[in-house]
Amino acid sequence: MGDAAAGLWKALILVFAVALAVSAGMIAALRPAFARYATARVTARSSHTVPTPQGGGIAVVAATLIAAWLGAVLTNTGSALIEWVALGVAAVALALTGAVDDIRGLHPAPRLLIQIFAVGLIIAALPDDFSVVPQLARPIERALLLLGGVWFVNLVNFMDGIDWMTVAETVPIAGAVVLLAFFAGIGILPTMVAGALLGAMLGFAPFNRPVARLFLGDVGSLPIGLVLGWILIMLAGRGHLASALLLPLYYLADASITLARRIIRREAVWQAHRTHFYQRATDNGFSVLEIVVRVFVLNVALAGLAVVSAIEPDPRVDLATLALGGALVAWLLMTFARSKR
Repeated sequence: MGDAAAGLWKALILVFAVALAVSAGMIAALRPAFARYATARVTARSSHTVPTPQGGGIAVVAATLIAAWLGAVLTNTGSALIEWVALGVAAVALALTGAVDDIRGLHPAPRLLIQIFAVGLIIAALPDDFSVVPQLARPIERALLLLGGVWFVNLVNFMDGIDWMTVAETVPIAGAVVLLAFFAGIGILPTMVAGALLGAMLGFAPFNRPVARLFLGDVGSLPIGLVLGWILIMLAGRGHLASALLLPLYYLADASITLARRIIRREAVWQAHRTHFYQRATDNGFSVLEIVVRVFVLNVALAGLAVVSAIEPDPRVDLATLALGGALVAWLLMTFARSKR
């Protein structure tokens, strides 16, 4: 291992450890406040059966930003300062939006406008020569990235509906991106952010273990969706579009198919519901732990396919990994849609 790689590993380990410690420590300190001011009540659309404190996302987001900033300083990523500042400001804006929504409720219109602002900010901060699909005109590509980013922020929020679900999604994605830093060269700043998010989510995970004692809340799910989306955009811009699609493929499929079905049925898509495949699985006899373990194992498999695609830059490999990943996702969705009995 070269000196540069060894230095990157040391910085990543420190970033991971700081994020984990800050996340777990903040949650332990703030849990009484979460229980007092931000308890998620039980409704007909809830997957939980008793009122549960929410707001743990405050600690996850704070730990991610603090640790990632430390990593950026240690690795001298000064050339990416504008991208880091944009990501930090956007994540804080979404965290504040989510906090208001968790405590008092927020109308969908201002919520959507703030999401557009946050995603637009990180898209505007991308380098001039950044491109995911060079064949597209830059204004068209940036508009598509904005649309996709807003959708990704929302789908992460939509999918954060049962204990450990966001952990089962975020940990494999962040872990795969950290590995790809050494095999595919995706850039230091995205690597540091992924390492920080990995540590922060693992610091939160014990508190969210079924049956959860604490939820992320929108204060966490919205900025986590933004950070994950930004990481995937950076991965795609490095020539690894197939990997960027594979990593969140289960979330993309479950949320997008569910949205399409609700639009066809002329339902109010901005209202809470219980028709995602993972939610239907609870009605079909699967326990929460059985669901998230299956999702986690699938995401680990998708992460493996993403790594293969990234280290073997061949269109045939990309197509093969996408086809296999799509088949695995379809199998799990069909499993959740059927009664376990």
